[in-house]
Amino acid sequence: MSAPTSVTFPSFALTISGDLYAPTAGSPDRKGAAVVVSHPMTGVKEQTSTDYAKALANAGFYALAFDAGYQGQSTGEPRGLEDPHQRVEDIKAAVTYLTTLKGKVDPERIGVVGICASGGYTSYAAQSDSRIKALATVSAACVGRMTRNGGVHEHLKENPDAIAGALKFAGQWRNTQSNTPHVDVPAMFPTDPSKLPADADPFFKDAGAYYGTKRGHHDRSDQKVPVSSYDLMVSYDSFNFQHLISPRPLLMIVGSEAQTLHYSRTAVEAAKEPKELFTVQGKNHFDLYDDLTESGPKLVEYFGRYLQ
Repeated sequence: MSAPTSVTFPSFALTISGDLYAPTAGSPDRKGAAVVVSHPMTGVKEQTSTDYAKALANAGFYALAFDAGYQGQSTGEPRGLEDPHQRVEDIKAAVTYLTTLKGKVDPERIGVVGICASGGYTSYAAQSDSRIKALATVSAACVGRMTRNGGVHEHLKENPDAIAGALKFAGQWRNTQSNTPHVDVPAMFPTDPSKLPADADPFFKDAGAYYGTKRGHHDRSDQKVPVSSYDLMVSYDSFNFQHLISPRPLLMIVGSEAQTLHYSRTAVEAAKEPKELFTVQGKNHFDLYDDLTESGPKLVEYFGRYLQ
């Protein structure tokens, strides 16, 4: 495979950095079909997004992996900010960029893949952007529900204490920032296994096994999320209007052992046809970041069917 082309494009007032992968020589002719790949919360394009982009390019698609605004090589301050509405705009802006590639990309054959939090963001984007002709997610999650519920686990429900705590913490952070700019941003979770207590949330143990090892470590992915992100996330919801994606197709891929499986299950239930929940047996949330044994071919088959 040839090296990707580094590209930039605007999103609101920010400049987004991306890597565009062209179809590999000898791959099937997909008639200009292209797929946007959006990365997880605390991630960057060089991690799982690149793995999926390469798999799609090897199968004949144009694939665009990019860094969200405030993150990676994209512009924006404070660094690491998780702003759901900016994230959704980044995805739409990536679609817009692909439509400018005259003679390469067919604007009527553009799909989107969202991984983890981006599974939620891409759902929200597809609900209100009919240029997205097919949506797929991998290990999808909703940062709004995570914030309101105090975690990602299915047994957690909307919790007034979790909401109040998040808003108080965010407000205090904003006040501190106004008086002492450039305060060090806390990490969302430790990635050094030796720093994780024995009773740590298993979701974060799994996260550390990916981000804290050679599997997923990248210098620009430090898991630092400004606390002001939480009052941006608390009133956001990825899947409230999932039915608006239809009649365009929806595929949600998730591991059978993922703590986040319930997000995909309920989001597919809320959607209209055509839709599919594809469960990979024995895999957790983060396993599907770099084990594409089943998810990769499934995405190729899916986009091959709906973008042809």
